[in-house]
Amino acid sequence: MEIPKINYTGKIKEVTFGAGEKKITVGGETMYPFYLFEGQMPHPPRIAMEIYDAPPEDWPEAALEPFKDVVNDPVAWAKKCITAYGAEMICLQLASTDPNGMNRPSEEAAAIAKKVADAIQVPLIVWGCANDEKDSDTLRRVAELCADRNLVIGPVGEKNYKSIGAGAIAYKHTLAASSPIDVNLAKQLNVLLGNLGVPDGQIVVDPTTGGLGYGIEYTYSVMERDRMAALTQQDERLQFPIICNMAKEVWKTKEAKLPQSEEPRLGDPQKRGVLMESVTAVILLMAGANILIMRHPEAIQLVKGMIGDLLKS
Repeated sequence: MEIPKINYTGKIKEVTFGAGEKKITVGGETMYPFYLFEGQMPHPPRIAMEIYDAPPEDWPEAALEPFKDVVNDPVAWAKKCITAYGAEMICLQLASTDPNGMNRPSEEAAAIAKKVADAIQVPLIVWGCANDEKDSDTLRRVAELCADRNLVIGPVGEKNYKSIGAGAIAYKHTLAASSPIDVNLAKQLNVLLGNLGVPDGQIVVDPTTGGLGYGIEYTYSVMERDRMAALTQQDERLQFPIICNMAKEVWKTKEAKLPQSEEPRLGDPQKRGVLMESVTAVILLMAGANILIMRHPEAIQLVKGMIGDLLKS
């Protein structure tokens, strides 16, 4: 009996970031996620370990424990992720720039990004605070200071894509085009970036996501529709790799933070948090994610093992 197969007419564009021997390429799929019996998946999904530009104040103990000795130094933190946990990518979260928080000046934040970029060889993602105006200033400065590193810079939205996009074009960085869980809005932003002059090879899509149990099913359905349009409906403005900044969404949930003393039925908080992050990651991979931004080393190892098993099958 011949197994029926879907006729795919589209292909996900390939995007390469980083520099030198450690640079990474994602995308290139010609079928739905891990449907290896129907097409090609030339580049496996990748995982970036996140670090912060200031010591996190709201992390549960289970998430903080592996990094307690380095949270005051982003450079040391990045190096530990690489040497101790085998990180193939780093994501620097510029959380301290948030005007509603520390409101660190853009110049200082960009200088931190430069130090981290100079200290590591693996590709670097630099993620702003999701305040359009502040990110516009900060990420433009980051793009200029790190002109030779081919970073992934985000989030880039409809309100600040012109200023950040100009920096990406001038200094040859990749943009994480961020839209609020909507296929049409994602496509619209990709069109705007293309009209601005950002090459297709410098765009990845951030659909925004939630943690396990917090809207993840809606995120999944939107990502699934994105991939359907890209691969079976020949929608070229959706044929981009997907990046998911998921770790902070998982670890800020009530269930990931509750100590066992308050809710014994939830079990050990470390295992609980690790499994919540792992399951969220697997769900996003099944929906089509090419890059995951994750936190806990144990969760990352679980997900890497699953990716390896799927690619063998």
